[in-house]
Amino acid sequence: LPRLHAYKGYCSNQLAAKALLDQKKQDRRVQDFLQRCLESPFSRKLDLWSFLDIPRSRLVKYPLLLKEILRHTPKEHPDIHILQEAISIIQGVLSDINLKKGESECQYYIDKLEYLDEKQKDPRIEGSKALLCHGELKNKNGHKLYVFLFQEILVLTRPVTRNERQAFQVYRQPIPVQELLLEDLQDGDVKMGGSFRGAFGNADKAKNIFRVRFQEPGPGQSHTLQANDVFHKQQWVSCIRAAVAPFQRSPPGPELPALSEESEENNPSVPNVPAQQRQAGTSPMELEQSAALQDSGEAKGLRPHRTSPGHRRSREKQLSGKRKETLV
Repeated sequence: LPRLHAYKGYCSNQLAAKALLDQKKQDRRVQDFLQRCLESPFSRKLDLWSFLDIPRSRLVKYPLLLKEILRHTPKEHPDIHILQEAISIIQGVLSDINLKKGESECQYYIDKLEYLDEKQKDPRIEGSKALLCHGELKNKNGHKLYVFLFQEILVLTRPVTRNERQAFQVYRQPIPVQELLLEDLQDGDVKMGGSFRGAFGNADKAKNIFRVRFQEPGPGQSHTLQANDVFHKQQWVSCIRAAVAPFQRSPPGPELPALSEESEENNPSVPNVPAQQRQAGTSPMELEQSAALQDSGEAKGLRPHRTSPGHRRSREKQLSGKRKETLV
């Protein structure tokens, strides 16, 4: 089993190998050769990548096989300790391979990043050793973005092709994890200087959405993203929460403070939640409800919490009487 460490380098190169194979398949002669191999009896109807991936797929099966053997081995049998040691060894091998593979994958994507502005470059990107999550998401306008969550920074990119090779053009300013706020949005229409109905078309309500933004309002960056389905959304939300958790100063509440849609789009410098309301311990949900009631009242021509002149004068008399009593 210790000899299986030889596959550490092999597995770490698989991502680059797959990209190279896909590139070579663009050549009609290569594609024709691979197709004839696939149709030949010796290939057992497996393509080239199936053979190249066999070492990795078999490595992960060894712990399952050994554990199953151990389960069927009598407790008094002398092989018990040997099997337990073998399981420990293979799990260590797999752990080292996964670590090396993760570092290789991380560096592979870092090398493919393109920057439109020098200000977008961040040492936390180049210094990353692990890629926590990555994949395709849509922004509020329905444009496809490819998002990378590295250990310490979130990078949004646009997939581009350069000389028949895929690259990723960095979109806006990367958001360091310690400055990142996550908002888990509910399915439905969300006002964003328009509505999701217009943004995503077909008059369908936007689903599987969440928002990422800077904690400080200065940069004014906020990205509302849509996943393909609820499973991928939960994956993203869980990964981001796990990455942000070590940098949170206090234990997280049930929900992060919500940023009003108008301030997000039209006035990025508006603070997230008024300081007085935060100090009073008002929950984000209560703030949203009070804001909604106030908006509905103003929409109907009402001015909430305002009294008639007669009532105001009587109220002032009562307060002045109380002040005199206090002075006495």
